[in-house]
Amino acid sequence: MPSLRIALAQIAPRLGLLEENLEQHRAILADARSQGAGLVVFPELGLTGYLVQDLASDVAMRLDDPRLMDLVEATKGLSAIVSFVEESADHRLFIAAALIEDGRMRHVHRKLFLPTYGLFDERRFFGAGDVLRAVPSRLGVGIGIAVCEDFWHVSVPHLLALDGAQILVNVSSSPGRDLASTSEVGLGTATSWRTLMRTYAQLTTSVAVFCNRVGVDESFSFWGGSEVIGPSGQALFSAPLWDEGLFTVDVDLADIRRERIALPLLRDERPELVARELDRIIAERGGLTRDSTAADGSEPGLDVAPIPAIDGSLR
Repeated sequence: MPSLRIALAQIAPRLGLLEENLEQHRAILADARSQGAGLVVFPELGLTGYLVQDLASDVAMRLDDPRLMDLVEATKGLSAIVSFVEESADHRLFIAAALIEDGRMRHVHRKLFLPTYGLFDERRFFGAGDVLRAVPSRLGVGIGIAVCEDFWHVSVPHLLALDGAQILVNVSSSPGRDLASTSEVGLGTATSWRTLMRTYAQLTTSVAVFCNRVGVDESFSFWGGSEVIGPSGQALFSAPLWDEGLFTVDVDLADIRRERIALPLLRDERPELVARELDRIIAERGGLTRDSTAADGSEPGLDVAPIPAIDGSLR
């Protein structure tokens, strides 16, 4: 398998200024092409800025919007992942990330999990996606796309890898929560993301790509720290905190094959077991069947003796 040069566009998009951000994206695609990149990754809502809130409908684009199609045309000989506010045919708004390559819209992922805790209020303005798919790419590997909060739910990278993704891409607008310190150690958000990305890369034996924005949207400051992690869980590249830039890293795709043969975790996964137990949990939580973990019962098919209570009686 060939080497792949990945370009991380750690940018500071202008809030609500769609045309300026589109122009910046086109310029970055041209720059990345000149540097020999095969895949260019932009952060969450890189075309609009993150804190769009009531501006969401003003900056939203349908998938056939001529402005978006112009950007798609700029990917001849390239693959890119871009993020924007998508308006569906029935006028719902989504936080979307699209794989565009060779002048085509290959795949669109709608953010699945919309946080409403802490600093966040996404569910007030956006709908949640309900489809998760890995997709083949011109790069010769499967790509799995997620948006920020999606990766705080372990099922997302797991399902993407099982569905054929060999490169897991998370595009993010993660604001710093520990602004008293700008050091790598002091920024708790960066520490958490780095733990997640290394864990997912190793457990799925995939290349994990994290592209986070920088800059400020009103009261939100974004810390950057974009990374590429190899399938063994080792960092191949870590971008600086806070600084805008286009950063490239070369990835040997043969490492994915080597790691998956040496450590066949995906091969040994048991999705049928997970599906069966999820069906049980859903039925029990919905009151459709008896709770098999209740204190007055035992698991079906098991002959379990009563458990002595502290006072010696049986329960």
